[in-house]
Amino acid sequence: MVAFLAAVAAYLVGSIPFAVIVSRAMGLPDPRSFGSGNPGATNVLRSGSKAAAVLTLAGDALKGWLPVWVAYRLGLAPEVVAVVALAAFLGHVFPVWLRFKGGKGVATAAGVVLAIDWRVGLAVLAAWLAVVAATRYSSLGSITAALLSPVVTWYFLGAGPVFIATCAMCAVLVWRHEANIRKLLRGEESRIGEKKAAT
Repeated sequence: MVAFLAAVAAYLVGSIPFAVIVSRAMGLPDPRSFGSGNPGATNVLRSGSKAAAVLTLAGDALKGWLPVWVAYRLGLAPEVVAVVALAAFLGHVFPVWLRFKGGKGVATAAGVVLAIDWRVGLAVLAAWLAVVAATRYSSLGSITAALLSPVVTWYFLGAGPVFIATCAMCAVLVWRHEANIRKLLRGEESRIGEKKAAT
């Protein structure tokens, strides 16, 4: 029962659509109405407001970090922490408030892994930054970071429940970037700073 209630709470927190909330509060277009149609920081940035994109990014990361941090503070079992981590992430990808049509989950996943272990979080963020700095492909950085996260989690924490949750998040993240992968292979993916919208 504890695991179920914790998972529901984490999912609901993860479902908070910061992209939509921030855009409405700042008088910007609904981020689902252009670009990739995803309610995420990248699409908010396409509205032209860097401040709104930063606020969205922070909110999406926070809603991944907070439930896991609370689970640790409450001393919940590793299995429950893993369920909470995955539930918060899935809340963003399949938010109940947006009819289960959410974002790709990159920022929320980053918040989750930072709460799981700061070393894992920093390693994943460093990988994302390195790839993006070298290629200016945000999607490629996200895919690389996602694939690295289970490896780094296993290295620091071993093959426990949290590792399994990280593997599940990795699989969903790569799946959500399927269209980006196809564009990367065709050389059609947009780089950061380009005006052409990418899905």
